Amino acid sequence: MANTQANNPLHGITLERIVTELEAYYGWAQLGRAVSIRCFTHDPSIASSLKFLRRTPWAREQVEALYVDMLRDQNTPDR
Repeated sequence: MANTQANNPLHGITLERIVTELEAYYGWAQLGRAVSIRCFTHDPSIASSLKFLRRTPWAREQVEALYVDMLRDQNTPDR
């Protein structure tokens, strides 16, 4: 039971870090297309995104899934 989170790529990563890294990787426009929520498409900011995502579980799940996909893409060697 010591390593219950060993296979969880989100373990120990804050929501702020997730949103910041996604924005740096994709940019607000592409992020808004990937996850269609107003805090990404209309006057986006880290603060407004965090406020919304902390209160909206379905949106947070989509953002976390996108983050995991981004990590997978970054760790895949070019062919």
